[in-house]
Amino acid sequence: MSTELATVPHKKPEDAPLELALRPQQWNDYIGQAQVKENLKILLEAARKRGEPVEHILLSGPAGLGKTSLAYLIAREMNTNIRVTSGPAIERVGDLASLLTNLAAKDILFIDEVHRLNKLIEEVLYPAMESRVLDIMIGKGPSARSIQLELPPFTLIAATTRSGLLSGPLRSRFGASFRLNFYTHDDVARILERSGRIVGVALENAATRRLARSSRATPRVANRLLKRSRDYMEVHNETVITDDIAKKTLELLGIDDEGLEPMDRSILEIIIRGFNGGPVGLQAIAAASSEEIGTIEEVYEPYLMQLGFLERTPRGRVATERAYRHLGIALSRPQTLLNI
Repeated sequence: MSTELATVPHKKPEDAPLELALRPQQWNDYIGQAQVKENLKILLEAARKRGEPVEHILLSGPAGLGKTSLAYLIAREMNTNIRVTSGPAIERVGDLASLLTNLAAKDILFIDEVHRLNKLIEEVLYPAMESRVLDIMIGKGPSARSIQLELPPFTLIAATTRSGLLSGPLRSRFGASFRLNFYTHDDVARILERSGRIVGVALENAATRRLARSSRATPRVANRLLKRSRDYMEVHNETVITDDIAKKTLELLGIDDEGLEPMDRSILEIIIRGFNGGPVGLQAIAAASSEEIGTIEEVYEPYLMQLGFLERTPRGRVATERAYRHLGIALSRPQTLLNI
C-alpha cells in the first residue's frame, strides 16, 4: 500500500519538488472552477465556525483538472494534515484500518481513483464515514469475532475520473459532491503565466496563447507543455519562450493546434478509415489502437467529445463531420454523420 502524509500548512513552494510547487497555495492561486471554489469556501467556513471537520467530499471529472490540488488546498485552508493514497493501493481491510487509525482529529484522508476500491473495502468504509467506527473481524470460522474501533472525526476527500462506476451506497455517503469541468483557454493561459513565474521562465503572449490552445483545456497538460518548451528554450540557448519555440515544441511532440496528440488522431482515423466513421464499439477501437479501454475512456474520449469530434451512441462511437474536417478526410457517408 502506498500512502503519502503531508503536513500541508507548513510546506513552502521552494522546499517542494516542482510538481508540488506548481500546486495552488491559496484560493487566489487556484484559477478556474469558480462555482466549485465558491461552494467549497462556504463549506469550509461553515465547518470552521462550528469547530467541526469538513463533510466528506467527492470530486469528479477528467484527469488533470486539479482534483488533487483541491484536496491539498482544502487541507491548507483548514490547517490540518492530509494523508494521500489511491483506490488500487488499498488492497486489504488492514490497509484501510491502518490509514484510518493513524488519522488525528480533523485530518483529511484523500483517496484518488476511488472508483477502483474493491467492494469489501467499501463496506468497511461505510460505518467509518457515517459513524466514525471501524468494524473488523478477527479470526475465522466459529471462533471469529467482531471488534469495533472508534475513529477520530476526519474528512474523506475522494476523487474519481469515472463517477458512473461508483456504487450508490458509497456516493450517498458524501456530504458534498462537485464535478470539475474542462478549463477555458483564458484560464489555462493564466495558469501558464503563474507557472512561468514559479519556474522562472518568461513567455511571449503569443506563446502563452498557443500553449493554452494546445493544452487539452487541462492544467496538468499545460504545465507539461510549459516544461517541454522550457527545455527546448534552454537547449537552444534562448532566454524567453517565444511563439516560434512553443510552435516547434508542439511539433516535436506531435500535438496540433487543437491539442490533439498522435493517439487522439489515431483513434479518430481508426473510426473513420477502419469503420467508415462508425458506429463502432470501444473494444474494437482498443484492439485496433493497441490501447487499453480504460485509458481511451478516461484520457482520450472526454476531450474528443468536448471538441465535438466524437459522439457516443447506443450502437457505439461515431466520428463527427468536424473530425473529418480536422483530419482533412473527405466525407464518405455524410448521411450517417453527426453534424457539429
